[in-house]
Amino acid sequence: MVKKLITLITYDITEPQRLNNLRKFLKEFGLRTQKSVFECDIDDQALQSIRAYCRDNLDIKKDSVRIYKICNRCINKVIISGTGLKVTQLDYMIV
Repeated sequence: MVKKLITLITYDITEPQRLNNLRKFLKEFGLRTQKSVFECDIDDQALQSIRAYCRDNLDIKKDSVRIYKICNRCINKVIISGTGLKVTQLDYMIV
């Protein structure tokens, strides 16, 4: 079984085209829960893909991406004020 973790990805991208491209790319991995925040239920291989994309497509002198792994114990401590979804470990099957 592949080990997955909820991973929080935040970003501040200075150029609109790079911003849109990153947003489209991250949609393949998780839910956009705020304007510059994705919450993803991913394994290490997916995380490596995201890191490679950032390395190859962003301007490291102008752009910023932060990746936070959230342990299973800590995900239950997430507090949401206002509207929004809470991402939890998802059980699903790819058919």
